Amino acid sequence: MPRPLALLLGDQLSHDMASLRDLPDDAVIALCEVSMEGTYVPHHPQKIALILSAMRHFAAELRERGHHVHYSALDDPDNTQALIAEAERLANVYDCDEVQVVRPGEWRLWQTMRERQDASLPWRLIEDDRFFTTPEEFAAWAEGRKAPRMEHFYREQRRRTGLLMEDDTPAGGQWNFDHDNREPLPQALAIPDPPRHRHDAVTREVLSLVTEHFAEHFGSLEHFHWPVTRREALVDLRHFLEHLLPDFGRFQDAISDAEPFLFHSRLSAALNIGLLSPHEVCETVEREYLEGRAPLNSVEGFIRQVLGWREYVRGLYWTRMPDYKRRNALGAGRCLPAAFWSGDTELHCLKRAIEMTHDHAYANHIQRLMVTGNFALLCDVAPAALCDWYLAVYADACEWVELPNTLGMVLHADGGLMGSKPYCASGKYIDRMSDHCRHCRFDPKQATGPDACPFNSLYWAFLERHADTLSGNPRMSLIYGSLRRMKDDKRAAMREQAAAFLAELETAPAYGQGEHLAGYDATQETTP
Repeated sequence: MPRPLALLLGDQLSHDMASLRDLPDDAVIALCEVSMEGTYVPHHPQKIALILSAMRHFAAELRERGHHVHYSALDDPDNTQALIAEAERLANVYDCDEVQVVRPGEWRLWQTMRERQDASLPWRLIEDDRFFTTPEEFAAWAEGRKAPRMEHFYREQRRRTGLLMEDDTPAGGQWNFDHDNREPLPQALAIPDPPRHRHDAVTREVLSLVTEHFAEHFGSLEHFHWPVTRREALVDLRHFLEHLLPDFGRFQDAISDAEPFLFHSRLSAALNIGLLSPHEVCETVEREYLEGRAPLNSVEGFIRQVLGWREYVRGLYWTRMPDYKRRNALGAGRCLPAAFWSGDTELHCLKRAIEMTHDHAYANHIQRLMVTGNFALLCDVAPAALCDWYLAVYADACEWVELPNTLGMVLHADGGLMGSKPYCASGKYIDRMSDHCRHCRFDPKQATGPDACPFNSLYWAFLERHADTLSGNPRMSLIYGSLRRMKDDKRAAMREQAAAFLAELETAPAYGQGEHLAGYDATQETTP
């Protein structure tokens, strides 16, 4: 029987990984810290620390279970600092006949591994069965659908799994409760404090290592609070169930100037690296509704994020790559605004979203979509530039989930494959859903003039600029009707205001710009 090297990646920290099943007694399990995986985009120090500490803790658990584990630490003198090369070096050291690995979370690694399946040291690729849906199952569902919308996929997922179903009928008589989940925060609402996990010796060592090697990266380690073991992840899950879930639904689209976490679970990072499974999380959350401890709108809203969106974007990623990453349906080409790295901007909502990202490697989905994302969309920021930024700065950003959400939902660069219309908005939306505007020098009620919120003129100028592409969209007929009825002098004034703002907008030097995708030309502009 061949002696395999079972390679575990940093997002595969689950004891039931397919690559760990039925291993022969002489198998070697390898986990590798390599600098290339921390620097192909400048990953947030908290993201790097989370993954490295979780890997080290997981390796110790494997050893306790009697496995033969090799751990390549970042500062080991023999470390090649490149994942593929390091795995093959270890296979030779231990006289292994093959490298076996579960599907990674990025196309660049998957493609490289596939090219080695027939090499003298072959790589054996195994499907990741921790999800509800495989890429093949998603492809079968999407086949023949002109518009493979998430809502249709989500309903099929509910039927398949039985989650929140009463026979053949959705619980509560409807499939989603979005209309109940759009409340802004009341002023005096108390927000529960998140769990603070004790830093053991392993985590303290990792924090020092990350400070030494990645100090130049955007982000601070001061508020590191991520779970690095399954036990800590279960503490976070229990905290969500007991203190956050009942109010999660109605406030899930709200934004706070002072509170970065609100009622969000912050479980996505633990899910994405394997400390929790989507099945156990969805079933546990469903039980809170069935046993009367949480309202249906909250439970359905959360399950839709995991069973619906998370599975949908993964399926879209694996069935559309690598061409998907090259899409740029609106022809956007601006470099990333420098403020996305520095936080130096007078737009208070944007400043706070970037500050929270810097401090916590986290921003909630509405901050990502309707603040930083909306700003980038209205400014025609190039998809490659924004996708690399989102991949770098958030602890939960694996490319399979980050890329479709950023390129498709945020920038509408896939031409409407994911979303039927762009998620663009003026300052009025941010004013309605947050308390940012009361702290800002700009007025969301003004469209032109020195005190006008830049989002307003940028919004209308964006609609004008892309009218040929977007005005025929039925879901945008009302807003384009308003634009057509607007007086010429008002339109001209807003156009000039937006142009003046964009002319003064500082941009940052390119970092990566999608170059980690082999063969990708960041200057290429394509339509679907």
